[in-house]
Amino acid sequence: MEIQELANTIVSILENKKGVDIELIPVAEKTVLADYFVICSGTSSTHIKALADEVEYMMKRDHDIVPDHIEGRESARWILLDYKDVVVHIFHPEERQNYSLEKLWEMKKPAE
Repeated sequence: MEIQELANTIVSILENKKGVDIELIPVAEKTVLADYFVICSGTSSTHIKALADEVEYMMKRDHDIVPDHIEGRESARWILLDYKDVVVHIFHPEERQNYSLEKLWEMKKPAE
């Protein structure tokens, strides 16, 4: 699976599970961390866990792809799923507003 297809598949999974304000941000020219960030909000801790679980389940079931690393599942305020080239951030609305990853990564200039 190509990287952009992987990112688009994850976005589709989040849309189907009623993720809120889903954004796909290309970051390949700005960092070596990933090629894309997928950023999404959930409406509650339960919804955030359900979104993360659905991405993990569907990617494993349909594509035999598992995240390299998962962070934040215990608190469910910001869950990160690391698929190496695509990093998924699922936020509680307060955390998303506080960290403003969209603004950070969309405005950051590539290293000269």
